[in-house]
Amino acid sequence: MKINHAILHVFDFVSCVNVYAQEELDLSSKNAKRYVTSHAKKALGNIDSKRGEFAEDSMFAEELRAYFRGQRGFVDLSVQVAEFIAGELGRMEKSESADLLVLDFEDDPDTTVRAMDDEEAAAAYEARGKRYFAFMLLESKQAYMHEVGYGESGAQRVDVARHHAILPNPSQKVSSFAVVESRSLDVLFCDKERAIAGEKRRLIPDGLLQCSTEASSKEMFDTACRIVEEVAEEYGANAAVAVSKAKAYIAANADESDELAPWDLGEEVFADEPLQKRFEEALADKAVPERVVVERAVAKRVAKSHKIRTDTGIDITFPAEYGENPDFIEFSSAPNGLINIALKNIGRIENR
Repeated sequence: MKINHAILHVFDFVSCVNVYAQEELDLSSKNAKRYVTSHAKKALGNIDSKRGEFAEDSMFAEELRAYFRGQRGFVDLSVQVAEFIAGELGRMEKSESADLLVLDFEDDPDTTVRAMDDEEAAAAYEARGKRYFAFMLLESKQAYMHEVGYGESGAQRVDVARHHAILPNPSQKVSSFAVVESRSLDVLFCDKERAIAGEKRRLIPDGLLQCSTEASSKEMFDTACRIVEEVAEEYGANAAVAVSKAKAYIAANADESDELAPWDLGEEVFADEPLQKRFEEALADKAVPERVVVERAVAKRVAKSHKIRTDTGIDITFPAEYGENPDFIEFSSAPNGLINIALKNIGRIENR
């Protein structure tokens, strides 16, 4: 990942002082670069991210187009974003102190073997990844720290002090952010409802971006797998095998395409036509779209394994593609109606 630009603005509603930086972060600092890169990767790969499309009259979309064409400066645009967010947060009954991290970065080049358009192929040839503009609200945390000083007698002593403006760790998830791809202006975001001027709304998609809200990739995966499980149980099929087959298909599809057709899952998972039709009916009842855009990293993370729990309290986690491979795991029904699970061809067992 390449960080082109990064800047940090401060919203301090405790001291009532907002700081709008006029210079970018010094990315020659290893600490700053590591911190920024970590949060950029987490935002881009967040499985809870929702997708959105800018409204035709979105003013922010026009500002971004101008920026990506080189007609707006990075610092200037970041300050505009910061002033809007600070103004909205200031209208809350209990304003939240936070820092705003604004980024321009490029993801790692796409090395997947798949069909590409001319621009994607040129970028892959030049080893360029997709370019993004992103911003994330880093909510301040209170923390207690030691403070070394001197007492009245001049002797050295250590006190306990409370600090208000502690940034979240690089490993922590950020609950409010947006990432916009430069070419398509596709939006990924996470946000929460806030009571702003007595009205509950989401600051990022409804206020700043003015974009639509679509279900996250994880929500679509969960819905599809839940329907697979319900249909399998309704028709007496093995739900564990069915769901693991669905996950294996989702993971394999992510290697070849950025889109998933949930309606194809029925044919992949269920061999019998009645189950396929019932699956399609359930998708229609849930208003699942015919095609869903998915992030490859998200699909791989969500679908790579399957976990089951027996009523006897045993948890088993296995690679999703093993669900229909009797050489590794096999499910069978006993005459008394109970289920037997056999794990096969195991050379070694590790305690974890």
